[in-house]
Amino acid sequence: MGVTAIESIPEIVAGLRHSFNLGVTRPIEWRKQQLSRLRTMLVDHSADFEAALHSDLGKSGTEAQFTEIALLVAEIDYALEHVDRWVKPRRVGVPLALQPAAAKVIAEPLGVVLVIAPWNYPLMLSLSPLIGAIAAGNAAIVKPSELAPATATLLSRLLAEALDRRAFTTVEGGVEETTALLRERFDHIFYTGNGRVGRIVAHAAAEHLTPVTLELGGKSPAYVDESVPLAEVAKRIAWGKFLNAGQTCVAPDYVMGTASTLRRLKVLLAEAIHDLYGSAIDRNPDYGRIVNATQFDRLVSYLGDGEVVSGGVFDKPSRYFAPTVLAQVDRESRVMQDEIFGPILPLIEVSGLDDALSFVNANDHPLAAYVFSDDAAVRRRWEQETSSGALNFGAPMIHLSAPEIPFGGVGASGIGAYHGEHSFRVFSHDKPVLSKPLKPDTLASTIMPPYTSVKDSLARKWLRKLL
Repeated sequence: MGVTAIESIPEIVAGLRHSFNLGVTRPIEWRKQQLSRLRTMLVDHSADFEAALHSDLGKSGTEAQFTEIALLVAEIDYALEHVDRWVKPRRVGVPLALQPAAAKVIAEPLGVVLVIAPWNYPLMLSLSPLIGAIAAGNAAIVKPSELAPATATLLSRLLAEALDRRAFTTVEGGVEETTALLRERFDHIFYTGNGRVGRIVAHAAAEHLTPVTLELGGKSPAYVDESVPLAEVAKRIAWGKFLNAGQTCVAPDYVMGTASTLRRLKVLLAEAIHDLYGSAIDRNPDYGRIVNATQFDRLVSYLGDGEVVSGGVFDKPSRYFAPTVLAQVDRESRVMQDEIFGPILPLIEVSGLDDALSFVNANDHPLAAYVFSDDAAVRRRWEQETSSGALNFGAPMIHLSAPEIPFGGVGASGIGAYHGEHSFRVFSHDKPVLSKPLKPDTLASTIMPPYTSVKDSLARKWLRKLL
């Protein structure tokens, strides 16, 4: 479909708003139909999406299914199963002082929403928020990442064929097109990406007082002690770190452990990498590629920040960067200041649990934290003394596939959360509806002036009950 003409963007937004105002998106059966058609699109064009993801990121078909296509189909199925309950008005109580009265809360669609997707999971992170937007009854624009061009082009074409064009469309392009979109008024903006652009999105949204969901990132730590079987831990960390060639917002960014733990772990990590990808990783179709030369060069620049104990091999023409483990890494080095977003895993020596907690708490709240310990006291301290978007014991990243678990950050790692019903709520306004009969007029006899001694006594009695 090509790059969207910037001058057409105001008209596109206006057209979607017109459709929303006409009530096109409100019927529940229409929402279900759109979700079902989105599901059919993913299933019928599964091979096409696999090819596009391989072109953009070197993903294998199996990885594309596990991390994007099948994950989206499961999310749609969950929404279809539960949307009738989500939209049902919820009865709520009314205080005795306001009786007789009845109240309910209605989930109302917000209107026209914008989804800005990143390049690392270009299909899943374009459509996962859209599923919630559709279920909640909104019109939507999806802005896929121009850095994953094969997926963006395919997605734009297929969405136009699958969904109701009165309510859904895509805008293709780069910074200029995104900037033009952000000048328009939306009822919600959902952005996934880095914090620098997240601030730009939030600033633009503030001009229209538009609410935002910002799914950002940061340095998600892993902590390992010697109460757990380290070989199994190494394999799970290696899988979580090097999936999608490390280009995952919730990948373990670095590993903390004592000197003795890291001495054993670095050997086991190398073995785990071999178990996962073999000895000729550059020829293994299960291992992905770095998205572009800019990201590739950035990753190469980190290699001098520690001792390479595994990997460190790369080939720029093919964008291959081997799974790499760095030891002897200084906490102040650049690889520990930036979100790595690639297949480099620093090992950070700590003196013990107190040191690890202190280090994590001295920095921005991470999107996730991963703790490998069978010590209940250690787990309890991570729960009580740290703040992160999510906290996993025993495995990285798998919380993303549980639809009843909210996924989002805290502080610098994000604003808001989604998945499952949480996605529906993100794109809904909970509108309270209260109904009170005019007779009997209990308001006049209790809380309206003139304030008599009886009313004063009632007010003070009510206060005593509250206290």
